[in-house]
Amino acid sequence: MTRGLIGRKIGMSHVYSENGDVIPVTVLEVGPCSVSQVKKPEVDGYLSIQLAYGDVKESKLSKPERLHLQKNGIPPKRYLKEFKVEGDAPSVGATINILDVFKELDTVKITGISKGKGYQGVVKKFGHHGGPGAHGSRFHKHPGSSGAGTTPARIFKGTKYPGRMGGEQKTVKNLKILKIVQDQNLLIVSGSVPGNNKSLITIEKI
Repeated sequence: MTRGLIGRKIGMSHVYSENGDVIPVTVLEVGPCSVSQVKKPEVDGYLSIQLAYGDVKESKLSKPERLHLQKNGIPPKRYLKEFKVEGDAPSVGATINILDVFKELDTVKITGISKGKGYQGVVKKFGHHGGPGAHGSRFHKHPGSSGAGTTPARIFKGTKYPGRMGGEQKTVKNLKILKIVQDQNLLIVSGSVPGNNKSLITIEKI
């Protein structure tokens, strides 16, 4: 069976532990996913399955995407992702639900695209302290020195500079599944998950 599924981030909330502590949680809508392809060691050199998720109009798909799904008897789906398999792989066309993969108290890792922040300075982007806040100071949020002068006469690669922030693929590990709501395909996991509400995520068992 697959180690992961595709889903969407719904939003954040909180629950209370038995001790009365507040636990921040994220609600995810996960699956159901259709098996659109099985990759086999004798053909592809490794074993994995490709899952399809998210209903979409057929006109929104390219011809190769449309024919790939039609060939395997899958209705139009927006997203395709590949996952490793433990044991026997399910057959093409099978539908995989939450409880086929996960159970409560499982530890998982979740991958998504972080929120885009646009062009930001070094104080916001890297946590630089900045200069004095007094009126006489002309140095508040500048990057400061970028390096020495004659030697090395250049700025080293990787120097922290202002630039675009966010909008990158991020993975958060060691999140715990606190509750599964099967009839609504919902997972409630501890902690925060990268991305905006309704953004695509993948969730895998560790």
